[in-house]
Amino acid sequence: VAFVVCRSLEGLKTFSYLEELILDNNLLGNDLLLPRLPHLHTLTLNKNQISFQRNTCKMSNEFYVSAKLKYVKYKLEGLLDHLAEVVPSLQYLSLLGNIACPNELVCQEKDEDDYQRYRYFVLHKLTNLKFLDTRKVTRREREEALIRGAFMKVVKPK
Repeated sequence: VAFVVCRSLEGLKTFSYLEELILDNNLLGNDLLLPRLPHLHTLTLNKNQISFQRNTCKMSNEFYVSAKLKYVKYKLEGLLDHLAEVVPSLQYLSLLGNIACPNELVCQEKDEDDYQRYRYFVLHKLTNLKFLDTRKVTRREREEALIRGAFMKVVKPK
């Protein structure tokens, strides 16, 4: 479903046995809501609008209410928590070309340390990943993510 300018993924719930989903080059943002896809192992969201900023998800002029949060405010962390819940078999994820993925090829202000911190944070949230963006997840990265991943949020100064 790449290059079709998707803004919603509502129809995916009928594909509960889906294993791979390519959603590159769309207008998907932090408010992305996937249905439960227990067999999905590969998800690419390259070149979308996923960032660190908080968004309020509005649906039909009323705020979307979740059992966990009164008002759903997504940012990268919220999206990763959502993915951990609805795609438990996820092993490959790519977020290249999004603001949330601080890759020095996309943004000159970012360096390899920024990207590595991002990897630790994502791996802390999505513990089953074997491959993130363009690289295989190493044993050392997995260990570091377990110990320090929660503290590796990339915070933008105001």
